[in-house]
Amino acid sequence: MSLSVDVFVREPGGQRRILDVPEGRDDSAGFESWRRTVWGSEPVRALGARFLPVLADDDLEIEAEEVADFLREVALLREHLDAIAENTWRPRGLAEHRAGLVRRLRNLEVAALHARVIEGGVLIW
Repeated sequence: MSLSVDVFVREPGGQRRILDVPEGRDDSAGFESWRRTVWGSEPVRALGARFLPVLADDDLEIEAEEVADFLREVALLREHLDAIAENTWRPRGLAEHRAGLVRRLRNLEVAALHARVIEGGVLIW
């Protein structure tokens, strides 16, 4: 299994409607194991991340009013990418792990930017 990132909107009754992933867009947020080994890891928590560490125990739902804060968290992790990569890689090579982090952070950012434009939210599950 792997984690996916999706954009959603709230219907008038409050129900969440998950939007289709646009053609050609990558919705991967990492491997299922990344819930604890990357997003919920001590190096990520030590940076002050508050959204992504939730994945260690549950799915993450970011409401429209929180998307800007989530984008700042993604930017923070990108700024500290090398330290996160060096402290969270396992059996794969460090360069491959770092490239995977770059790709997944970009996927999170693209989804959040889309959500911001349409005043929607982000779901990582």
